[in-house]
Amino acid sequence: MTNVILMAVPVFFLLIGLEVWVARRRGLQTYRLADALCSLSIGSLSQITGFYSKAFTLAAYVVAYRYLAIAQLPGADWRVWGCAVVAYDFCYYWNHRMGHEINILWASHVVHHSSEEYNLTTALRQTSTGFLLGWIFYLPMALAGIPPLVFIASGLINLLYQYWIHTRVIGRLGWFDHVFASPSNHRVHHGQNDYCLDRNYGGIFMLWDHLFGSFAAERDDEEIVYGIRGQLGTHDPLMANFHVYRDLWRDIRLADTWKDRLRVPLMHPGWRPAAALAKAPKPDWSLASFSPYRPGHTRISAGLAFWMFTLLLVAGIAWLGFAPTLPATAALIGGLTLGAGLWLLGRRLSAR
Repeated sequence: MTNVILMAVPVFFLLIGLEVWVARRRGLQTYRLADALCSLSIGSLSQITGFYSKAFTLAAYVVAYRYLAIAQLPGADWRVWGCAVVAYDFCYYWNHRMGHEINILWASHVVHHSSEEYNLTTALRQTSTGFLLGWIFYLPMALAGIPPLVFIASGLINLLYQYWIHTRVIGRLGWFDHVFASPSNHRVHHGQNDYCLDRNYGGIFMLWDHLFGSFAAERDDEEIVYGIRGQLGTHDPLMANFHVYRDLWRDIRLADTWKDRLRVPLMHPGWRPAAALAKAPKPDWSLASFSPYRPGHTRISAGLAFWMFTLLLVAGIAWLGFAPTLPATAALIGGLTLGAGLWLLGRRLSAR
């Protein structure tokens, strides 16, 4: 999987360049350097951690496939591949939906929504902790007997498909918007507006959203405001990944009953124990008073940040390419060094 992502990197950046060019010709402001570099840093960090975590997910799937599957389907049959792509999207829908409806799962998924811009770099703003619980949602595929290789390929198809729908330069697509995930309905998914919340979870197909009542069409009369309620307020990739876990731990400590402590990770995002609300209240949120997080940068500081990320990107690609052949200790040190570099870059991007 890592090799496929590495091969896709030039395509990702080519399409980002094309998106920037189209947006400028239309007079649209769709990119801000600090936010884009933050998204790319978070994506790089997810690939570094994924070098280790994907083995965990695959191991869980393989064990379930070998010992619990009701049958083992032939991996060479095209019908198995077709069913696997659909089945993966169905499992992804529920993984994605629960990621918006359960606190402990939102803590992992929130990083993807933390950008206040919406462009192709946002697609790369992926979690580094999704492996902890996300694998559970795909076990039905293993139990149904879908071979691990077909499962991996289906996941890649689903992931790569979703890249192009993170853009504002492609408008409505008519009937396509109602059948497939598209830029229009995924813009809704990333919005803070009331009508956007908890909508349009499908990775490839909108069928599941229509079936389970989570579909919403983009509105012409209301501009979408991107980001999360409970503003991140930093370009630090570690904080982006862990700030909700921190908040959940705080509420667990502040809760005054064991019932509430146990409820904190399992309730919907935004729910807090009464004791936590009293001891550590949060300011009221309103869309009208929302102000985007945009720390100012000079041309020199922005240029330094850009070249710092470029060096880290080249080093990261080299590390991902050679890490499988390196001694375990050397690979780990390299990964930690890259992670530290991305963290320092994020701290620099957050400085005014």
